[in-house]
Amino acid sequence: MEGQRWLPLEANPEVMNQFLRQLGLVPSWQFGDVYGLDPELLTLVPRPVCAVLLLFPVTEKYESFRLDEDEKIKTQGQDVSSEVYFMRQTIGNACGTIGLIHAVANNQGHLEFEPDSPLKAFIVESSKMSPEEKATFLEKDESIRVTHESSAQEGQTEAPSLDEKVDLHFIAFVNVGGHLYELDGRKPFPIVHGKTTENSFLEDAAEVCKKFMARDPQELRFTVVALSKA
Repeated sequence: MEGQRWLPLEANPEVMNQFLRQLGLVPSWQFGDVYGLDPELLTLVPRPVCAVLLLFPVTEKYESFRLDEDEKIKTQGQDVSSEVYFMRQTIGNACGTIGLIHAVANNQGHLEFEPDSPLKAFIVESSKMSPEEKATFLEKDESIRVTHESSAQEGQTEAPSLDEKVDLHFIAFVNVGGHLYELDGRKPFPIVHGKTTENSFLEDAAEVCKKFMARDPQELRFTVVALSKA
């Protein structure tokens, strides 16, 4: 992805919540850590949950899987609801912000916005655009870019330089119309992971996250956060 590069966002719920507040999301739902994917640890997560973000390492094993998955879906097809808000990623290191946009845009029925919310305006104005057009629209959105840059400096670890290669990537999981979707701006389309419900969504998303971890069992750099009712 040539062109614009942003500083990477930290997988820190406080940073994410502040980012969304600055863009006009009412904090009635908040991101929080998911400390593990075993059933007893998932019980610690406040319910209901409307979105899950996964930060994971982009390794050779994952890239090989991603290319195979892409070919398989292009050959076999999949049924994706027209209600899913999905955008591509064309800005380097913007995957954290795109994950947050995916989480919020696909849960507008749950979430509240301030009247002058720049994030709400972006979602409404881009909702009918293609995934590629949404990506271009984000490139031109100054309010989101500036908020991302300030949030990227807020984390507990020092932000890497713009030129430093970052091999960690954010994706979002959401429930749209009773189906679990993986939304990854590096992929050409959403990935459908079967049926889900509001009650089982966190457990269903956790099962998909476990598959990411199983592909790279020697890797430890996985972080999961959930958007829960505050």
